[in-house]
Amino acid sequence: MTDTTTTTTTARPWLDAELPVDERVQLLLDEMTVEEKAGLLFHTMIAIGDLDEANPVFGTRSAREFLETKQMTHFNLLGAAPTGREIAAWQNELQRLAATTRLGIPVTLSTDPRHSFSENPGASILAGPFSQWPETLGLAATRDPELVERFADIARQEYTAVGLRVALHPQVDLATEPRWARQTATFGEDAELAGILGAAYIRGFQGASFGPGSVSTMTKHFPGGGPQKDGEDPHFPYGREQVYPGGEFELHLKPFQDALDAGTRQMMPYYGMPVGTEYEEVGFGFNRSVITGLLRERFGFDGLVCTDWGLINDAEIFGQPFPARAWGVEHLTPKERIAKVLDAGADQFGGEACPELLLELVADGSVAEERLDVSARRILREKFELGLFENPFVDEDAADEIVGRADFRAAGEEAQRASITVLTNDGALPFATGLRLYVEGIDAEVAAAYGQVVETPAEADLAVIRLQAPFEERATMFENFFHAGSLDFSDEIVAHVRAVAAEVPTVVDVLADRPPILQPITDAAAAVTVNWGASGAALLDVLSGMHAATGALPFDLPRSMAAVEASRPDVPFDTSDPLFRFGHGLRL
Repeated sequence: MTDTTTTTTTARPWLDAELPVDERVQLLLDEMTVEEKAGLLFHTMIAIGDLDEANPVFGTRSAREFLETKQMTHFNLLGAAPTGREIAAWQNELQRLAATTRLGIPVTLSTDPRHSFSENPGASILAGPFSQWPETLGLAATRDPELVERFADIARQEYTAVGLRVALHPQVDLATEPRWARQTATFGEDAELAGILGAAYIRGFQGASFGPGSVSTMTKHFPGGGPQKDGEDPHFPYGREQVYPGGEFELHLKPFQDALDAGTRQMMPYYGMPVGTEYEEVGFGFNRSVITGLLRERFGFDGLVCTDWGLINDAEIFGQPFPARAWGVEHLTPKERIAKVLDAGADQFGGEACPELLLELVADGSVAEERLDVSARRILREKFELGLFENPFVDEDAADEIVGRADFRAAGEEAQRASITVLTNDGALPFATGLRLYVEGIDAEVAAAYGQVVETPAEADLAVIRLQAPFEERATMFENFFHAGSLDFSDEIVAHVRAVAAEVPTVVDVLADRPPILQPITDAAAAVTVNWGASGAALLDVLSGMHAATGALPFDLPRSMAAVEASRPDVPFDTSDPLFRFGHGLRL
C-alpha cells in the first residue's frame, strides 16, 4: 500500500477495499451528517451539459447544485448523446465534481432503456450511438432466453463503458390489458415466459456475480402494473386505478419472484393504486402493505426500493402542469407524502430533488434519523459493491470503441430479424428479389437493394406498407408519448390499405407496441407481419426469405374492441375469440 493510499484510507477508512462491505458502509455512515444521508434518498433526472448550468431543455438544476447544495449522488440520465465518448467524458467530469465534496461519495448514474426504437421521455430513449435492438416485446417474440441474456450482456458492456451503472428495467409487468400504454417494454402476456426472460435479462446485466463490472437492475413495476382500469396509464390521474375483477393479483407476482430468484438488486413499485383488494387503496409507492408486507416480509427482499418518478411534488412537463402521482394520498402535503413513502418501506424517491423537506421531517421528529440510516445502508452498499468507490471513472477512448461496436450492432440487427412475426401469408412471401416494389414507411434506397422501387402501386409487382398500431390523440404532448385508447385503425388507413391491395398484392407490417385490431387489414392484405422495432432492411430480409421468419406473438391479438372492453384487465388471454393467439407465427 502506498503512502498516499495509507493516508487516504486513514482519513477515510471506508476506502479500504480489504474491509468487508458492511463494515465500510458503517464507517462511512458514521461520518455522514443528516444532510448527507438525506441527499442519498433522492434519485432525480440529469442531462449532459455544463455542470454549472441548469439544463433548459429538461428543466433540471445544475449538477453542482445537486451535488454541493442538495448532497445528492443518484441521477437518471436523460436524452441521447452523439457518441459514447461524449457521455463518458461528461460522466468523468461529474465524478470529478463529486470527488471534491466533503466525503467524496461517487455518483451513481441510472438510465431508462436506450437500445431500441422508441422515444418517450417518461419511459425510454432512442438508441443513438448504442447498438439497436427490438423492444422488449420483440425479445419476447424470439422466445430465446439465450438471446435475451446476450442482449443484456452487450447492453451491460455499453452501459458500463460510459458510466451507467443502474438499469431502470427490466419491466416484467404482464400485458393483460390490451389497451395499456406500457406494453412495449414488457415480455408480453404470459407469466411464465415473462419470468424466464426477465431472469435472463437480469443475469446479462448483472453478470455471473455482482460487482464492479455489473449494472444493477431495478425491476419494475412491483407488484405488476398491467391490470390498469380501461387500460389507462397511471402517469395520469385518469389512469390511477388498478383493478382485479378476475382475482389474479397473485399471477402478476410470478415474474417478480423469478426476478428475485435471479438476484435483481433493486425494485420499483408502480404508480397505480389497487382497488378492491386486501391492500391499502393508495399508490404502490406509498403502500406499506405491499412494499413492507409483500415485498420485504413475504418475499424477503432486502435490496433497494426506489419509487417511480414524481410521487411527491407537482411538476411541469413540456410546459404543461401535471400533478404528483400521489394517487390515494392527494390530500397529503409533499412532506406528509415523503413520510408515508418511508413508512411504506421504500428507500429512494424517484424523480424528486427535495431533501430539504426530508430534513424538516427529521428536525420536527416526524422521521427518525435512524430511519434514514436503514435506507442509506442499502444505498451505500450498492455503491460499494459496484466498485464506484475504487474507480468511478471510465476510459473515454474505450467508450468510443465499445458503444455501438460492429459485432454488437450486428447482434442487434439479427435480433430485429428474429423478432419479426408473420401472421398471414397467401403465397406472396417470400418474395423474389428483383421484383418491382412499391413501399411506404421504408426508405427507397434501402428497398432498392431488394428490387426495383416504383412510384405507384399500379407499377408494382408487390407493395410493402409499414404502419404504427393505432392510438388516440390526447390533450398534451407528454400524454401522446403514451399510446392509449382504441386499438382500431382509422377508416382512412383501412381504406388506403384496401385501395393499394386492390391494385397489387400487398404486405402490411405493423409496429405492434400494443395489440392492434388487425381484421380489416388481414382481410385485404396478401400477407401481414408485426414487429416491435425493426429496420426496413431487417423487415425486407425476412419478407424476401434472406432470413427465416421465426417470431411468435408475445400476446393475443384481439378480434374487436368490443372483446377488449369486455375482457378483465388482470386476466391473461381473456379477450373472446382472438384473431391470433399467443405464440402464433408462420414460418417462411
